[in-house]
This record gives sequence, structure tokens and C-alpha cells, in this order.
Amino acid sequence: MDHPRPCGCKGRRTCLNCEAEFGIERSDFYSTFQHSEAFVYCPLCNKIYPGWDVEKILSEHEAVPAHGGASGEDYPGVYIDLDFLSNEEERQLLHGLDELPWDVSQSGRRKQNFGPKTNFKKTRLRAAQFAGFPQLSEFVQRRFEQVPLLATFQTIEQCSLEYESERGASIDPHIDDCWIWGERIVTVNLLSDSVLTMSPYRGAEENKTKYNLHFLDQYRSQLIGELMGEKALAVYENRIVRIPMPRRSLLVLYGPPRYQWEHAVLREDIKDRRVCLAYREFTPMYLQGGSEYSQSEEIFERAKQFWDHRTVSAES
Repeated sequence: MDHPRPCGCKGRRTCLNCEAEFGIERSDFYSTFQHSEAFVYCPLCNKIYPGWDVEKILSEHEAVPAHGGASGEDYPGVYIDLDFLSNEEERQLLHGLDELPWDVSQSGRRKQNFGPKTNFKKTRLRAAQFAGFPQLSEFVQRRFEQVPLLATFQTIEQCSLEYESERGASIDPHIDDCWIWGERIVTVNLLSDSVLTMSPYRGAEENKTKYNLHFLDQYRSQLIGELMGEKALAVYENRIVRIPMPRRSLLVLYGPPRYQWEHAVLREDIKDRRVCLAYREFTPMYLQGGSEYSQSEEIFERAKQFWDHRTVSAES
């Protein structure tokens, strides 16, 4: 069933609704990952420790000695700010987002998308109806300027994603497109705690066009995070890494987790309603001075605009 179903899913992507209605067997990544050696990333010491249960590993950080005296292992390319938003900021942000329409998406999610039109298969970019971003979230982008890792980050897409356990919402393992979306993958997590499950991507050599990974060769020298060599990657051959996404936190992926690992949100890790704001930047080719800047210059101008959703009808 490659055509979209009423719930928004298509192809192998499913939710509880279409699984029940059409008798579709879902891809059970949770069970698949049980055969891997699991590690949890601790945002308090920026190391990974053996285990699947995120809450258990995080609680062990408070023990004396922390993590039972284990030194942990490095897992570069992850930045987490545990207190990025206050309770009141989260409340106001969600109130405003819920005054905007939500669209159905795949795998039980709903979305609100503000950004240019992109065709990943044909590598085509259009400003289309992009008119900037809702003013209610402007303070989030302004706060990025206070994060050294995001000092040069220029937002050109903001996407709200809603996950509900009642719909079996999830997102399959994937790498974000590498033709148009830049290195830093930025997520602000709202309403409930969740987990991002990372698994090494094993198809880079066999299928470089998947995820448009072959475009990485054009800007690899400009990356913030140095990619892992073959020997370093071999250590993670049968591993997964579970990255906590606490409520009101900021998560940034760059370097190896961005390009050499797939990331997923498992259905089993959605306990309550979760909303996240995902932010994207352009690849260097589309930045000022890049070979494709003529295609993106107008989009950058539109991205400077913030509109009041209570008085302006903006379609993106």
C-alpha cells in the first residue's frame, strides 16, 4: 500500500489505526534492537553506559560513586541542555501551537511545517508559500544564539511534531536528508520525556544515494564534528545508543550521530503526548558564498519574518 492511507501513513510506515484497519504488520524495531548491545547517553557527564533503561542509567549518575565508578565511553556529536525552557515558556508555546492547525503525518504523528518546499528525490528547492515562522516561537530561535554550538545556526525550517501513544506514534530509523539539511539537527522537546534510539547506519558504502549521503562529499571538510573512521565505527557494529530527550530540553546532533547513525523514536518510548520542535539549517552549498546560494537567498529573507498567528493566515 504505497498510496497514502486515511491516517496519513503509506508504504511500510504504520500506526495503530491502519494496522488494525488493514491488517498491516508493523516493523518492530523495538524487538530488533533487543538483539543489540544497548548503551544510554548520560547528559550529565556526556558519556555512554551499558543498559537499555534510560531512567535507571540517569539515576545511577546521582549515586556515589557516579555510575558505580564506571568511566563510561565517549559518544561525540551530542549536545543536551536539560533546562532550555521554563515551565511557563513551555505552557505558552504549546498554547500557541495548539491554536494553529495540525496536519496528519506518517506513523501516527501530526505535524505543523514552516519552511520551503523540498523535493529530496529530484533535489529541487522552492520558496513556495513559505512566509516565515509563527511569532509565538520566535524566542526559541533567539535563544539558540546563546548556545555556542548554534552561534552560526540559521533556521530555514521549523517543524512541530506531535506523538500520541493512542495512535502508536513513532518515527522509523533514518538519517535526515543530506542534500539540503545541514549538519546540526536541533530538537526542542515538550510535554513529556522521551528517548532517541541511535543505530549505526550500515548501508553507506552500498547505497550512497540513500538519504542523499553522497552530497556529504561536497562539504565534509566544513563539518563541525569529525566523522568516525572505520575502526572506530567497528566498535559500534552491534550497538545501539539511547539518548534521553527530557521535557523542556534542547538536543543537538552533529558529526557522527548526524551522518553515520540512524535515529528513531520508538513507539514504546511514547508514554504521553509529546510535542517537539525540529529545526533545520541549509547545507554549505546553499549558504551565502555557496554554489547554490542564488536558490536560497530569497528563502533566507523570508526566514527573517515572524507573524502573529492570531491575526495572520500563513500557509507553508
